Amino acid sequence: MTDQGDDLAGDGSAATSGETVIRRDRFAGGPARSFMSSLDADTRIFAADLAVDRAHVVMLAEQGIVGDGDAAAILDALDTVEDAGHDALPEGEDVHEAIESAVVNEVGPAGGKMHTARSRNDEVATCIRYRFREDLLDAAEASLELRGALLDAAAEETDTVVPGFTHRQHAQPTTVGHLLASYAGAVARDTERLLAAYERTNRSPLGSAAFAGTTFDVDRERTAELLGFHDLIENAADAVTARDFLIEGCSAFAALSATLSGLATDLIEGAKDGHVDLDDAYASTSSIMPQKKNPDSLELVRAVSGDAVGDLTGLLTTLKGLPRAYNRDLQRATPHAWDAVDIVTEATEVTAGAVATAEWDAEACAADAGAGFSTATGVADALAAAGVPFRTAHELVADAASEIDDASTVDEQVDALAAAAEGVLDDSLSAYVDEATLADLLSPSGSVAARDSRGGPAASAVEDSLIRLRDTHEDHAAAVDANRETLANAENRLSTVVNEYV
Repeated sequence: MTDQGDDLAGDGSAATSGETVIRRDRFAGGPARSFMSSLDADTRIFAADLAVDRAHVVMLAEQGIVGDGDAAAILDALDTVEDAGHDALPEGEDVHEAIESAVVNEVGPAGGKMHTARSRNDEVATCIRYRFREDLLDAAEASLELRGALLDAAAEETDTVVPGFTHRQHAQPTTVGHLLASYAGAVARDTERLLAAYERTNRSPLGSAAFAGTTFDVDRERTAELLGFHDLIENAADAVTARDFLIEGCSAFAALSATLSGLATDLIEGAKDGHVDLDDAYASTSSIMPQKKNPDSLELVRAVSGDAVGDLTGLLTTLKGLPRAYNRDLQRATPHAWDAVDIVTEATEVTAGAVATAEWDAEACAADAGAGFSTATGVADALAAAGVPFRTAHELVADAASEIDDASTVDEQVDALAAAAEGVLDDSLSAYVDEATLADLLSPSGSVAARDSRGGPAASAVEDSLIRLRDTHEDHAAAVDANRETLANAENRLSTVVNEYV
């Protein structure tokens, strides 16, 4: 999609009117024409190409490379093309060729001056960056929405004790708030990756021409300014070749999708265990079993991760081993990025909605929180705090665990621990931990409350973490807003200068 390669008409100044501007008759047809075309798929960068064309023409006029009259006619024709829309474009190999053909059809041969001092190589590279940076900001905003939902839900559930798992086995009691806050932290890093990818995407290759610069006195900084790019890709060959920004962006999308997949799995498992009830808008029923409520949307979110990883792999495989400057392989690279953008951004929005509308059953969560003698580690810690070497304490509690099952009462658990202490320590358990403390540690809520280290599941620790997570959320939201404002200002600046001509 959209990467099309060198134009054969040089600066375009000698082009004549008609449907085909960039290719000569020798290259105007043949069975490969449709195979090589990306015009239908290029709707995504239609607006980007118009903006790039306008900025380039303004710069050409300001530099005295084309006359003000010709620039005004071209810019007016671009307005006409925009008003007619992508579907009204003449036939062409891609959107770039089709827009240029439409401009020439509108104003005559002078329209060919629009392509002076550039190649489709730098043009397409600029268009992709122009659009992809918007997609990255959209995804960052979606991730902020998800983080907001996670933080709000976590704040409501800081006291909701729930089973915690390792290896999908009952491990230690935790809280819903702690679980959701863990995902808020993970998505925060995903936002950081998207913003970092934006920074390296938002650099202009325009003015590099085919790969070796141009003899015209172009002002690359001026076109970058008009298009809202904060920097240039300096080397002309690097500028037209580089698609590493797509790799970085797709990697960020793949990482975000992996986070979503894990969250989806935890919600699916929680729904299976009766701990959380997903809103009907994010579930469906069985076609034959009327009692079923299936977490279909989250299963699809989980599957999206495989697609996103596939897009990243496809992109890397396409780019691997390409020599410097333009190669037509690049036309097959960009669709991987567009697909990753669409599926991961939508999956993030769906997950945010599922989290925001889910209802947690505190009683059901608490009833399972102590299963599998999951409070055992707290007892071992208490013995270690009383002077017993931790490995000895671990052995003692492990011996007791063999006598404890889910039906055991707290009293029965205490008895098993006391018997183990006699065997391992040759001393009474009460010499190290009093009965009241032990009973508290054996309860899921007491076990959670005791783990109040920074980042732990105790309510006070989670609340402190949420403050820091909200601060980071605000910082990232401000960064997205600032980038949006910069792009909007550039768009207004370009519009203002174009209006001076038309």
